Amino acid sequence: MSKALIAAGCFWGIEEYYRKIKGIISTKVGYSGGHSDNPTYEDVCSGSTGHTESVLISFDEKKILYQDIINFFWKCHDPTQLNRQGPDIGSQYRSAIFYFNDEQKQIAEISKKKIQLKINKPIVTEILEAKEFFLAETYHQEYLKKRI
Repeated sequence: MSKALIAAGCFWGIEEYYRKIKGIISTKVGYSGGHSDNPTYEDVCSGSTGHTESVLISFDEKKILYQDIINFFWKCHDPTQLNRQGPDIGSQYRSAIFYFNDEQKQIAEISKKKIQLKINKPIVTEILEAKEFFLAETYHQEYLKKRI
């Protein structure tokens, strides 16, 4: 089992998007890329922690490749919007790919360059080393699935 960590706006919709893809074993929503330990949803929404709403994806490499995860990433949001996605505004909604190793970093960087050639506006997606991932509160996990 392999893992990927991405941020592309509100984690509810992104988690639901990935949860339905063949080869995805599990998804967890949480907070990444910030500077404080054990942030709460309220902390992250305040903008004071530097975290972004993120989705940790576990996947089966025999069924889906990391490259495919990244290809889906570019399709599920607008990577040219700085610190927002649609009506959600704030640094916690920024676009980011967090890599776990050099291979993931290289795949993300090459993919970003290829996508940039197809888009007229600059891509603002950050590509950062994955640090600590803080699991969001239970009520956020599979939030949209619970509402259907």
